[in-house]
Amino acid sequence: MYACSRRRSRTVDRGTDAWAGRDVMANGKEALVLLPGLLCDRAVWRHQLETLSDVADCNSIDWGDEDSLVEMARAALRQAPDRFWLAGHSMGGRVALEVFRLAPRRVARIALFDTGYLPRPKNAAGEEEERGRLALLAVARSEGMRAMAAQWLPPMIHPARRTDPALVDAIIEMMARKTPDIFGAQIRALLARPDATEVLEQIGCPALLLTGREDDWSPPARHAEMAAKIPESTLVVIPECGHMSVMERPSEVTAAMRLWLDR
Repeated sequence: MYACSRRRSRTVDRGTDAWAGRDVMANGKEALVLLPGLLCDRAVWRHQLETLSDVADCNSIDWGDEDSLVEMARAALRQAPDRFWLAGHSMGGRVALEVFRLAPRRVARIALFDTGYLPRPKNAAGEEEERGRLALLAVARSEGMRAMAAQWLPPMIHPARRTDPALVDAIIEMMARKTPDIFGAQIRALLARPDATEVLEQIGCPALLLTGREDDWSPPARHAEMAAKIPESTLVVIPECGHMSVMERPSEVTAAMRLWLDR
């Protein structure tokens, strides 16, 4: 993997919320809020939840039936402590940007994985995206979430991992825990995603941008664009890895996160 970094200092103030009623700082650890992507849950962060517990008090947010990235961000803020580290994967990365937009002083560090920052284009490409997402939703409603996930998954992961039963089964089982109604709500949230360009330019805390080298959905070039807009950022590209980096290459992702947390 490769990395590039730029630096600028910033003071981060505290807010007022509690981390699920826990005294986070009593154990000397900061809170790390983990935001899952489309149809994902805390299982996507399993490796990070287990192996970063020595340096952070980690927890993953569940989106319920929210159908707006902004409302997802508000839900995350309601559950987060006054000051926290923040990491989001895929759709969760977009939610992380909305969290920062709403409460920049509460975010001490931010990590954005396999994600993007631009709104849905108002052209043929945007219309094609909507048709594709709604077609998958139709499969979920007619054939079930498991059948939809099995159809949708292959392009998301590295070709060499598409025959890895442990990885494939874990992702499909995770997505099958959601319902078509939840899938529809999250599709609506993504189709109406806001432009976060100005948010990137306002981030002054240590930022990690990470993606799989073979992630065709959220490619390295897009993350390089994002990193260039954030004054204090590090870009990491994981080789032989697709869109589901946190599950495809969990050790490499966790290693990058540990360096980010230690900065």
